[in-house]
Amino acid sequence: MGPDDLGAAEALSAIEFGKARSPAYQLRWRTRTGHLLATDPGGCWAADDDAGLAGFAVSFRRESNWLLATFAVRGDLQGAGLGRRLLDAALAHGAGCERGMISASADVKAFRRYRAAGFSLHPQLSLTGRVDRAALPAGLAPVREGTGADRDLLDDLDRRRRGATHGPDHEVLASQCRLIVLDRPAGTGYAYLDDAGAAVLLCATDEGTATALLWEAVASSAPDADYEIAHVTAANEWAIDVGLAVRLAPATEGYLALRGLAPPVPYLHNGALL
Repeated sequence: MGPDDLGAAEALSAIEFGKARSPAYQLRWRTRTGHLLATDPGGCWAADDDAGLAGFAVSFRRESNWLLATFAVRGDLQGAGLGRRLLDAALAHGAGCERGMISASADVKAFRRYRAAGFSLHPQLSLTGRVDRAALPAGLAPVREGTGADRDLLDDLDRRRRGATHGPDHEVLASQCRLIVLDRPAGTGYAYLDDAGAAVLLCATDEGTATALLWEAVASSAPDADYEIAHVTAANEWAIDVGLAVRLAPATEGYLALRGLAPPVPYLHNGALL
């Protein structure tokens, strides 16, 4: 896969995942995926036919972790073996890695494919709705804005929770999100928040710190807009409790597929950069 495939890949991804995307989201998708093409060209594969882009898989390595960022096959070709070939090519990029992570949809074919590749699939929740602002705590923890000087702290937290750093992916996240940090004797953690205040990645030493960071995220949401706490595995009940406290509605949404590690806690993974 190469940079010239980014536009067609984003369009195919939107169709196959069935989600309308704003121009800003499309740009963020292309920027993030282009970043992974640059860091891990050997993990990114595409297939073409006479109709154009038939499918693609984008994977990358961070230390001893192999991660699948995104994977899609055109609807008329699903079930014909192309998905397996693309995934096999991406998996080969992770040869020798101790751990693997995929944020998977609820698609049955994908579930079978990941399970056959040795992954355990853990159901994940999203909690959505309008935040009940009357339920917000009166005193929030004293978080601060993160900077590039926090990189060693972020790397240490990443290794504790998922066994490997996010490395250069922090630069992409920082360019697209607000980074908040909570660093105190009782515990340390960080979170990246998008324009709506949603935590697109949250990592902490302990559940108390993670909960404080998530409360900050929820409090930063717009008063009259929908809000989402995404990618919550059952192991992260602290996040479920925050969502329920502000009257968000839970629903199952795909799986976190893992190989070589248990669901990270306390941790809310990023859907693409995990």
